[in-house]
Amino acid sequence: MMRMLQNVARWALVALLGVAGAGHLTWGRRGFRITVPDWAERVLRLDKDAIVVASGAAELMLAGALALLPGEKKRVGWAVAVFFVAVFPGNVHQWRTGRSAPMLDTDRRRLGRLFLQPVLVAWALWSTAEYPGRQH
Repeated sequence: MMRMLQNVARWALVALLGVAGAGHLTWGRRGFRITVPDWAERVLRLDKDAIVVASGAAELMLAGALALLPGEKKRVGWAVAVFFVAVFPGNVHQWRTGRSAPMLDTDRRRLGRLFLQPVLVAWALWSTAEYPGRQH
């Protein structure tokens, strides 16, 4: 039963990453630029649009890896978790500046988004974890 729940959670994560990645590259691109802190441009030496495109591409690659590399799901799960940690400063920036983006158009929603990030990290790790006696 646990394996089945993990597989469902992993495939749901694939869908979430795929939709988010597509959004970063298309319909939500402008809105996602709002979440990129100014300092990120200096550190990464990229403009905000390039950062949004890169993060969207990363999300699509991570979704693909989760879907197509089942033997590597533990490693990919860690990569997804690291990605979720890496984008957290953007969530903090958006909350602190009060700037609206798709589905994050109130202070309450922006604050709630901060608490979602640790859930996403845990989701990535739990859905890809291996337990004793589990087949690869």
